[in-house]
Amino acid sequence: MTKYRWQASALVLVTFMLGCNEFMVVGVLSDIAKSLRVTVATAGYLVTIFAIVYAISTPIITILANRFNRYKTLMTLLLLFLIGNTWSGFTTSYGWFLVTRMLTAAVAGAIESLVILFANDIAPRQKRAMLISWIAAGFSIASVIGVPIGVAISTATSWHMAFHLISILSLITTIVMVCLLPRDLPQTPGTIKDQLVLLTDKRIYLGALLILFSAAALYAYYTYVRPLLTTGLGFNTTALNWLLFILGLVSIAGNRLSGIVAEHRGLKIMPRFYLVDIVLLLLFPLAMTTKLTGFSLLLILTLLISVVNSPIQIHFLDVAEADYPQAILLASSLNAIFFNIGISVGSATASLVLAHRGLNQLGLGGAAFSALALITTLILNHVIARHQSKAVA
Repeated sequence: MTKYRWQASALVLVTFMLGCNEFMVVGVLSDIAKSLRVTVATAGYLVTIFAIVYAISTPIITILANRFNRYKTLMTLLLLFLIGNTWSGFTTSYGWFLVTRMLTAAVAGAIESLVILFANDIAPRQKRAMLISWIAAGFSIASVIGVPIGVAISTATSWHMAFHLISILSLITTIVMVCLLPRDLPQTPGTIKDQLVLLTDKRIYLGALLILFSAAALYAYYTYVRPLLTTGLGFNTTALNWLLFILGLVSIAGNRLSGIVAEHRGLKIMPRFYLVDIVLLLLFPLAMTTKLTGFSLLLILTLLISVVNSPIQIHFLDVAEADYPQAILLASSLNAIFFNIGISVGSATASLVLAHRGLNQLGLGGAAFSALALITTLILNHVIARHQSKAVA
């Protein structure tokens, strides 16, 4: 393979590693609760606190990290991640395990942002969108392959061993990155104020809203995907694992589709996808009446509903490169930050709809958020076109 292919593979490996660390806790939550002598509900706070720390720490670290060499910063963060995950594998108390999860959450978002920035710089322009889509797919691959393996290891031995496996993967990843990544990428220094000015650009905060609404549309129903498949559609627990595996594979394909869309007109054609999403989500109650139509609908939604990820990431990077080079690292983190906020909003909406309307009506909340995403996309495209016209003039 060429050096670029090795570098690209290494960057995808990083997000696979991050995904295994983040998602595996959900799969082994009962084992963790039993081992650390807490209730499953208490153990569930590990997921919530991880997401909160991730969302808060990512912009702070990316803003502060801009003054340092990006290669050295990434290596430092990877080392902290390795320490935190290894510590997780050796903990025997809930309190210390929570501390280790907070440590890995604090650096995970900044690592992802730096990985995207390296991808943006090392990839040929015609391959940039596809590489970024593969980096996003690293998380999906982790949920499809890495997490089930971790759960199997946890069941056969202990959850500690599953985390030790991630530490070995993390160590290998760090060594590979040391060998392959360029040491001195060009970067423009800037104060905190210089970087935050990025967020005042209408093209940026509309893009952030678009990500938030898109993630909310997804998690307005996906939060309860297991009950949807079992209670709603009547699949048994044996079939459940296979169905989730198929959905994971389709999610990977969705990331690939996102890269293709980013290469061909990007945000300009996103309104078409949102229109399809709205129609499918409005059909949710009808489709959930049979196994075939219900699972088919979930498959199509999984393929289409996250297509915006690569186009909006490229949009953030392009705007920052052209007008705010001192804030490009912050720009690379916006997708992850607002996607996590959108997950919280979508999950809360799903809980409300479930309580008042029932399981088969979950698509209605998703349709509302998809409609907001459609409106936001139309406004954003208009703002982009107007800015380009002014630039030409």
